[in-house]
This record gives sequence, C-alpha cells and structure tokens, in this order.
Amino acid sequence: SSYDHKLNFRKSKEACLSYIQDAMLQKQWKRAAEFLTSYIESLEKDYSREHVGPSEMIWRIGTEILCHHSHSSMKEFNCFIEQMKISGVKRYLKVCLEHVFHLLCNGQVDEAYQNLSLAESWRFGDQTAIQDKEMKLIQAYKGLLDYYSWSKQKNILLEHGLDGFADLSVEQEMHSCFRKAAVNLKEIIKIPGVWDPFVKCYVDLLEFYGDHNEALQVLNEYAYNSRFPANPNAHVYLYQFLKRQGESKKSLISALKILHDIVPSHELMIDFNTMLQKSKKRKKRRLGLEVIFAALDYAGWKENVKAWSCLARQVKQIVISEKHLHWIKEEWSSRKDWWPAFHFSRYLAKRNWQKNKSLSYEKALVAGILLGKDCKYFKYISHQGCKAQVKRFRMLKKFVNRHNPVFLRISD
Repeated sequence: SSYDHKLNFRKSKEACLSYIQDAMLQKQWKRAAEFLTSYIESLEKDYSREHVGPSEMIWRIGTEILCHHSHSSMKEFNCFIEQMKISGVKRYLKVCLEHVFHLLCNGQVDEAYQNLSLAESWRFGDQTAIQDKEMKLIQAYKGLLDYYSWSKQKNILLEHGLDGFADLSVEQEMHSCFRKAAVNLKEIIKIPGVWDPFVKCYVDLLEFYGDHNEALQVLNEYAYNSRFPANPNAHVYLYQFLKRQGESKKSLISALKILHDIVPSHELMIDFNTMLQKSKKRKKRRLGLEVIFAALDYAGWKENVKAWSCLARQVKQIVISEKHLHWIKEEWSSRKDWWPAFHFSRYLAKRNWQKNKSLSYEKALVAGILLGKDCKYFKYISHQGCKAQVKRFRMLKKFVNRHNPVFLRISD
C-alpha cells in the first residue's frame, strides 16, 4: 500500500543517513560517499506522491565529503556546487559563499572574485529581497577581495617605487580598488554584528588616505554601539588606532578598561597595568594592581615573566613604602586558598628554576611577600639562587626576611 511504501521509504532513508553519519565520524570518506550516492538515488526513485526535494542536508554532507575525500578534485567540487546552486533557490547565495571560501582556501582568488560578481548580479523575484542579508555578505566579501588587490598595488608602489606610466597605472588601479572596497565594506559594518576583518580593512583604507576622523567614528561605533554584540576585538582595534594616532593616556586607558572588564586575561593587560602604574592618581595605581592580579588568575599567564615582573615591582614598592598594604590584602584574601597550589608549589619552583631564572626570581619575590619566608616556592628558589652565587637572589632573600612582618599583616 501507499502507506507501507512511505513508511518503509522513511525508515530506509533514516537508516542510510545514520550510515553516512557513522562513516563521516570515522573519517571513512569513500564509504560515506557511497552511502550518499545511494541516498540521492533513493530520493530520485521515490514513487510516493509526497514530493521530496533536494535538501540542505545533501549540500552540507556532500561538501564535507568532497573536501576530505582522497580522490576528489576541484573540478568535481565545482560541478557539485553548481548543481547545488540551481537545485535550491532559497540557498543560492549561501552555496555561492561556501563555494567562494573553498576557492580561496585553494588559492584561486580570481575565480572566487568572479563567482562573487556573478552572485552579486543574481536576481530571482521575491527571493532577492528575502536574501538581502546574504547579498550584503556577498558584496562585503567582494569588497574584501578588492581590498586585497588594493593592498597588493599599494605594496608595489611603496616597495618598488615605479616611475612614469607604470607608476601612474598602478596608482590608478589602486584607487579603483579602493573605491570599490570602501563602498562594500562600509555597508556591511552598518549592520549589527561581528565584522572584525571588514572593520580592520576599512580602517586601514581610511588611515592610508588620511581620513582619521572617519576611521575613529567607525571604530567608536563598532566598540560602543549597544546594538552590536559585545566584542573584545572592537576595543583592541580602537586602542591600537588611538595608540597609532598618539592619543592621550586617558583615551588609551578608557579603551583598555572596557577590554579588561570583558577579557581580564587579554595580552594587552600588560600595557594597561604599565600605564596605570605610571599614573599619579592613587585610584589608577590601585586598579593596576587589580588588573595584574586578575590576569595571573589564568593558566595562560602562569609563566609570563612580564606579568610577574609587573606584580613584583608594584608589590615591592608598596612594601617598601608601607603605604596601601590593604590593597595587597584585599587582592590576596580571595586568592590565598588556591594561589599557593596554583602558582607556588615546590614542583613549580623546580620547573621554573630549570626553565627560566628570571621568572623564578619574580615569582619568588611575590611568593615571599604573600606567603612569608617559609613559603616552599620562595625557600627553594632563594636556596638555589644563593647556591649558584647569584647576587640578586641573595638580595631577594634579605629583602623578604627583613619585610616578613608585612606577610603577617597581609595574612591577618
């Protein structure tokens, strides 16, 4: 009966998809391709009245198999993608984008640009309006490739210094690429979203032609517009631009403060701490201590010599002056239960001493102040340093022993 046929067909289809999934998970691409061929053939031979059109699943699975199959070629991939383009109007622009990415990954930049141009001219009734966002992406990636061409022409001019007609020809080509790139890149970054590569390229274009006000406006909008998702890179780009333009420390600190709130483990926290420590304002120096403590909470910073040096320097200054010891106490109170095992174990002392003497010195100074002269880390490092007759380690031992009462005040 028709019902039995539909039921059996659905069961066999689901079983076939399960086999495909299993083969792909095991990276058996040849087996997966055979099952996909059977799956497509079964769809074509389905005699039930219920129409089953080509699904996005075939496109996604087929693309994945062709990208990994040992015997697939670029020609076969292009042929498959072209079939997918004409088989589903609703997915046309998405398939075009994936095709472009694959061409770029294989170094076929000109072919990718040609495909973007064809996609940009695509029109299909109401679908054109429905896929407006996809079309903007098509135009944006075309702008990105125009920027790539502009950058190549710029480098030719700057590096080789062509003369006469050759120089004029390259410059004209460069300006043509600039105009095309700027138009498309400007449009995509108006839409709320994460557009890092597009923003960076557009700002580079504006900076090169001296339009710094427009560049600053773009970066401020990208970083501070509430319609855009929170994005650490937006604040990184703004900070880097302000630094290149020689803006005030106040502006730089403001940009990094927000970055610290979003990603306290960001590599720029070293720069942030350094600027804050140089400030005459007590509030900013206090924030600097908070920033470097917070960064060292993360495993990726455990062996960062600069970070430990920043913390050691500030802690040492506070101990010598005996002012603001409560700053250290406030930061240490939430960490004293887990930092000793995380940073200051005897095992880490041995490893740090073997790998990096400078790191072990900075950490030993911090450990001695925070945990006292009986700290395992400090005792091991100071002993090894004195044994090796390194002067600064003898001075380190004397400093910690002399200021051991500070440890009692902090740990109280």
